[in-house]
Amino acid sequence: MASGLVLYGYWRSSAAYRVRIALNLKGLSYETRPVHLVRDGGEQHAPDYRVLNPQELVPCLCDGDRVITQSLAIMEYLDEMHPELETALLPVDARGRAQVRALAMAVTCDIHPLGNLRVLQRLEAQFGASEEQRAEWSRHWIGAGFQAIEVMLGDSVATGRYCHGETPSMADACLIPQVYNALRCKLPMDDYPTISRIYRSCNELEAFQRAAPEVQPDAP
Repeated sequence: MASGLVLYGYWRSSAAYRVRIALNLKGLSYETRPVHLVRDGGEQHAPDYRVLNPQELVPCLCDGDRVITQSLAIMEYLDEMHPELETALLPVDARGRAQVRALAMAVTCDIHPLGNLRVLQRLEAQFGASEEQRAEWSRHWIGAGFQAIEVMLGDSVATGRYCHGETPSMADACLIPQVYNALRCKLPMDDYPTISRIYRSCNELEAFQRAAPEVQPDAP
């Protein structure tokens, strides 16, 4: 499906990874424009990109002359702009939408910011944290967040093959990139069986496989 969408992102950015999953689930085609977060001090800080996103972060989605930032806002925008498409990223009922949003925000608001690249770089620059210390920092905060999410999933009768029922939602689009990060920093996943099961189920789907960091055009 032609859409004229342009996604600015970085292959290993979990926030951009979420949006790629959402675009694929909705069946929307898009152009990828890489923004290298490390090279030359970070291309996200370049003046031209700052015009698009004053926060100097990825992702950034352009839909014609519309510029949308923040992964959750982008995903909800896609859902609302394309309600005719079969896959809905949010349930139709208020309780279901609240549950999916709560799971998504547990990742995007509580876990992800503490392991963001700029936070890890600050730990190194200001406190001299080593690579292993930064990895331990990430393991701690991902583990704390996953403990809560595991309980949230276990307590909900709506949890199915995916975070909410039998079709993937915005919650899955947020959770799977965070599990990817957890595996990168060698967090043991034995204490999170529901999260691990959902991770496996999602990665059986083409929408998630095509969004994986390693298959992006800017991956090394």
